[in-house]
Amino acid sequence: MDPIALFSFVGPEMIVIFFAILLLFGGKKIPELMRGLGKGIKEFNSARASIESELKDGMKDDAK
Repeated sequence: MDPIALFSFVGPEMIVIFFAILLLFGGKKIPELMRGLGKGIKEFNSARASIESELKDGMKDDAK
């Protein structure tokens, strides 16, 4: 089974997930939840870029 296919949500699945989140967290908590999710993704991308640049610098140093 393709692992990517497990996480491909389209159409009706997305609607069901949206309503489940709405029921669990309520309308007032969703913006706060999304803000936290956005901050987490931003921090993850920042850390990934930092590690990537350190690896590239290390490879340049080793090549010399």
